[in-house]
Amino acid sequence: MKHRILLPYLRQKIASKFGRLIALTGARQTGKTTLIRAGFPDYPYISLEDPVTRPDFAALSAAQWHHQYPVAILDEVQKLPSLIESIKATGDLYPDTSYILLGSSQILLLEKIRESLAGRVSLVELYPLTFPEMLTISWEDSAQESKMVRWLKSGTPADFFSGIPRSEKGYAQVSRLLEEYLQFGAMPALADPALHAEEKYGWLRDYIQTYLQRDVRDLANLRELEPFVRAQKTLAGLTGQLLNTAELARAAGIAHATARRFVNYLELSYQVVLLSPWFRNPGKRLAKTPKVHFLDPGVQRALLARRGAVTGNEFESAIIAEIYKQLKTSRLPVEFYHLHTADGRQVDLLLELEEGFVPIEIKMSERVSPADARHLRELSVILDKPVLHALVLSNDGRLLSLGEKITAAPVAWFLGG
Repeated sequence: MKHRILLPYLRQKIASKFGRLIALTGARQTGKTTLIRAGFPDYPYISLEDPVTRPDFAALSAAQWHHQYPVAILDEVQKLPSLIESIKATGDLYPDTSYILLGSSQILLLEKIRESLAGRVSLVELYPLTFPEMLTISWEDSAQESKMVRWLKSGTPADFFSGIPRSEKGYAQVSRLLEEYLQFGAMPALADPALHAEEKYGWLRDYIQTYLQRDVRDLANLRELEPFVRAQKTLAGLTGQLLNTAELARAAGIAHATARRFVNYLELSYQVVLLSPWFRNPGKRLAKTPKVHFLDPGVQRALLARRGAVTGNEFESAIIAEIYKQLKTSRLPVEFYHLHTADGRQVDLLLELEEGFVPIEIKMSERVSPADARHLRELSVILDKPVLHALVLSNDGRLLSLGEKITAAPVAWFLGG
């Protein structure tokens, strides 16, 4: 079991006045139940999976909940919708109660929570493992935040962009980890070093089937899954590209409106991230189309039955997914965009902080040149906040200055612990 960076935040949150009711959400198999049961061993664990015992919990009044279970972990809550009203009443009547809600069908869980517990519940998201978490060897081990997260928290780039990455302890380990991540992703079940490649491929295929048979059926009530399967596979082949739902519809053989709906399902179930375009400058012709990125490269490649070398778009998506997971887990106030101008200038990832922007170009190459930073120069004429620092992230093991406030850094060095 790997250490999860989110745990200290959860403990701090649940001890606060506004954290007595927490719903932990995220994709299937990201380790929600494991994390909560290990992190809160004093909380009774109640699973509502069993239809035999479910009516017994449904019959409890708010007073009985307070008396018997003043604190509890409630799993598979979406299977007993009426229980959410009971928990709401218990929390309103008894300020010393505390509950953590979980559910394997995240979409239904969120829908019911938003209907009944708006303003009362803290929603927390758990993603697949990040690089620093994958580097830990046990639950008790501590995970050091990546250089990226520490830099963004400190706001002092000069303290981070120096040294010789390949000489640093752990660089080789993170480089190997990156290779594994690009092939199999970062689901906790695949972090076991005893698993061989075929077992991992098999697990990913089973994961996709379980997702289709449970999450998608729950969300969409689809009688026929084949159109969704076609759209899902088509979209997997388009990761890292501008999302053209009309093109997706044609390729998958479905209606345009259906394509939009299916993309929404995949986003709601934490399978893809839609990277919004930045277009706040009315004086510039800027693309207003989102880019799609799968949140786990192992799942994306399993959908296509792909093995071996990754494509440039797959590499870009995998790195953006890792950045997204790390910054979401760190709870930094960051907005995520891409930039695409009418004259062809593109920025793969644009991080917006309160004080300014961090533009990032992602290259799969092992040798970076000044030309790789050409889209990062003179962005101030487009953006409405200053550029704090621009980055080119690649497989080049060197740390290079490519201009004023533009640095090329190795992915394994910048995103590792």
